[in-house]
Amino acid sequence: MTTREPALRIGEPLWVQPERQRRRQRYARLTGRHDAEIAIVGGGFTGAVIAEAFAHAGVSVALVEGQLAGRGSTAASSALLLQEPDQGIAQLSERHGARAARRIWQLGRDAVSSLIATLKQLDIACDLERRDAVLVAIGDERARELDVELRRRERAGFHAERLNAARVTALTGLTAPPVTIGARTIGNAQIDPCKATIGLLAAAAANGAQIFERSPVSRIERYRHGVRLHTAHGRLEARRVIIATGYATDRFRPLIGRFRMFRTYVLATARLSADERRGIGFGDVMMWDTERPYHYVRWTNDRRLLLGGGDRRVRPGRRRSVEFKQATTALRQDFESMLPALRDVDIEHAWEGLFALTPDSLPYIGPHRRYPGHLFALGYGGNGMAYAPLAARILLEQHRGIHSYDHELFAFGRFRPPSRSALRRDAHRRAHLS
Repeated sequence: MTTREPALRIGEPLWVQPERQRRRQRYARLTGRHDAEIAIVGGGFTGAVIAEAFAHAGVSVALVEGQLAGRGSTAASSALLLQEPDQGIAQLSERHGARAARRIWQLGRDAVSSLIATLKQLDIACDLERRDAVLVAIGDERARELDVELRRRERAGFHAERLNAARVTALTGLTAPPVTIGARTIGNAQIDPCKATIGLLAAAAANGAQIFERSPVSRIERYRHGVRLHTAHGRLEARRVIIATGYATDRFRPLIGRFRMFRTYVLATARLSADERRGIGFGDVMMWDTERPYHYVRWTNDRRLLLGGGDRRVRPGRRRSVEFKQATTALRQDFESMLPALRDVDIEHAWEGLFALTPDSLPYIGPHRRYPGHLFALGYGGNGMAYAPLAARILLEQHRGIHSYDHELFAFGRFRPPSRSALRRDAHRRAHLS
């Protein structure tokens, strides 16, 4: 862990303006010797959700963050709490089977509902607002794909309101390029990610969790009773350690090949008047499209429009600053073609974040055979905040020795090669069908 990691974000996220951070809780560095039943490495949103859940359950917790809590990838998020995974139910069914796909979708819904309930119960001031989500298909090919997806969702018990082009335009103001169909779902939400993270950590600390900032972990070693984490000025001993760093750092180099690294981009407009908002025509919904890479839009509570997407694969050797300028320029042009009134609106903030994507866009949650005493919560793609409560639940169950089918859906081993008998059965089915 001593190797310098790439910056998790660049630019000026809306959530970390000085006036927004003035009252945030500060935590001490880890110095001297400390003990806990569970150590958590990573003080972003996922680490905070896990810390709060474990502390609330009466487990002794110590969380260690290398910089300032909530100021890494969390600060780069646009904080859409979407129930739907990055991959549709049709794609997940092809990869994992219909039963698994249905369960994954249900768990996504449950996780968002659980998170909303937790934030409300803890009375965390994080600009939480429920929002319907509108998924838009542009062009005939994307429309056919969305139509198949919606029929698969309906059969699996997940209803979405079908929208024709006129209805999409009424909800979003989107007129160009021509929209073919859309789908509207309820039960989603949006937050200020930094405020939510700080609030969750405060709730964890109130239940006895130890929180340490500005304490990069240089080494993790196994010893007879568990694991020992070393920082520049102290050490922490625990029964287990949970790695919630977003992706596999150099400390876990054998796992790096399981992730593809991407950069995502977000723009925030200036605050808009009521007349300017009406002129744009975008309603009180969250919208994203079926393009790859996709685009998404939402309002903030202070009347700004957040415009995001345009994800790009991280390529070695490319100048990050140059790519940032190119990507944010392209993103603005894309949105101006969708919502022409944006051409007259100033962009006040632009930023970029780094995130990891797995082959099926689902996170890895749980143990890995190469790392005894470790549990992981990594690779969330675009659904990091939505899946964080699910990670907390699964890891708490695993810590308590509870086994569940749900664990298998997010395990590292879900990509095991098929057995010979399975291959023979598949060959027999193909022969029968032909």
